Amino acid sequence: MDGKTLLEREQDHPQDIVVERDRGRICTMDSARYVDARNTGRDVVVPASYVGVLPARMMAIHRPRGVIGHDACVGKDGAGIAGLWYLEALGIAAATADGMTAEMGNGEDLYRNGIVKHVNYVAETCGVRPGMPVSEAAEILLANDPTDVEVGNKVRREIVETHPSGRRVVVTDSIVWAYPEDENRSVLVTAGHTGRSGAKFLLEASPWGFICHDGGMSKNRSGVSGLVTADEAGLAGACIDGTTAPVGDAFLGYEHGLISAHNESAAKRGVEVGMTVKEAAHRLLLGGE
Repeated sequence: MDGKTLLEREQDHPQDIVVERDRGRICTMDSARYVDARNTGRDVVVPASYVGVLPARMMAIHRPRGVIGHDACVGKDGAGIAGLWYLEALGIAAATADGMTAEMGNGEDLYRNGIVKHVNYVAETCGVRPGMPVSEAAEILLANDPTDVEVGNKVRREIVETHPSGRRVVVTDSIVWAYPEDENRSVLVTAGHTGRSGAKFLLEASPWGFICHDGGMSKNRSGVSGLVTADEAGLAGACIDGTTAPVGDAFLGYEHGLISAHNESAAKRGVEVGMTVKEAAHRLLLGGE
């Protein structure tokens, strides 16, 4: 034995090239271990490993164009997909297939039968979406470069509803991304906590209304303590239930979240605990009409 680990030993790793274009290839393989220097900067790799932090580290050193792996049915602490955001921080587009649509350890089955379930931001900017066949998503990653290469400074922001008065509901991941034009005009649906520091940002932004995250409530209900501070300033607001949508992703909060808490100003506009975030945002927008 040469004293080297399996990862350190140089050898040909089995890869199947299923698509080849001028700009790169789509390569399937049974393990993240098989991603290597042949894939650097050009290939979309489809390894049938889970995309946790450990496999992500193995692949990241070779800098493939994109990665589509297996989600291992996500599992405890989201470990099966945690590497998506490791890769995102490095600017590498990545996605995972629903573990019930593709076999683990079988790259061909992942490519032929897998359905995308989880996507990082870089892959999203390329056009990959949950529900796509893995084969289609791989073609998209091969054909498109990310539209926002400044991943560390990404600002996701979308107007999802507009009132005849010009007021609107704006979804963005953090209250710190409020614009001057939001003052007394926008209902901001964000995904940061509604604690003491969050309240300071809310007062600075002074929107028409807000929905932030409850941070799992946390010790002494500190995750929602900013509701009182906002109420004292006449600012109507509510919180997304942390068991229904993840902290940090306002778009999932808007689509799937439920309300866990609100202040009196929001109650006067018809907001109630248990209603959907979409409905609560709509009622805040109407302003008690």
